[in-house]
Amino acid sequence: MVDTNKTVRDIAVELPYAPKVFEKLGIDFCCGGKRPLSEACHASGIAVGEVVNHLESAEKAIQEGRESAAKNWSISTVSEVLDQILSRHHVYVREESPRIQQLFAKVASKHGENHPELVQAKELFDALAGELMVHLMKEEQILFPYVRRMEESQVSGEPLPPSCFGTVRNPIQMMFMEHDSAGELLKEIRKQTNDLKAPPDACISFQSLYRDLLAFEADLHQHIHLENNVLFPKVLEMEGAE
Repeated sequence: MVDTNKTVRDIAVELPYAPKVFEKLGIDFCCGGKRPLSEACHASGIAVGEVVNHLESAEKAIQEGRESAAKNWSISTVSEVLDQILSRHHVYVREESPRIQQLFAKVASKHGENHPELVQAKELFDALAGELMVHLMKEEQILFPYVRRMEESQVSGEPLPPSCFGTVRNPIQMMFMEHDSAGELLKEIRKQTNDLKAPPDACISFQSLYRDLLAFEADLHQHIHLENNVLFPKVLEMEGAE
């Protein structure tokens, strides 16, 4: 039985199938995952019993072999989590952001007069893409290499070299803030686009754009979840053990 007093974040970490359920139901499990499940359900206008039923159904589907089990990243090493973030999510953002921006420009140019929300949403996505590119660079060039050295020093028993930012909590706190900003931009895009529901007169490109945005949003949610709720707690625990 799911404990509805646990935070959404803790449930998402403990039950690897939970993020997929939360994504489907619109429960924030990455940036806003610190709230108890019962409170998050109330904020989203969803009965907590309905969410619990979906979670239990997902677990049953895995047990019966109807669905494959998601990887439990909470028991993986820091390097394994880093590799997943870099090879899966960072690559995805770099490949999909410019492609979606091009499609957005095409659709907004064609339909912007009748659907001004497209122009506003395009500006928001351009801002999001710009922020994410800088964010990825900070992680790849500064934070993540240092985190790997932290793990290596823990394994070898050697002292950790000094950093340029003091405690690792400092850059991690900055990453949290930037994740929050990305999450807010995603929410604003949803507000501008009727929850990414294409209007009746939407052409194929228009519909494709909204599908791509939904996929981008889902990937970014999982990306942020892995960092906020799995990687960063592991890193802070490592630093505390030094």
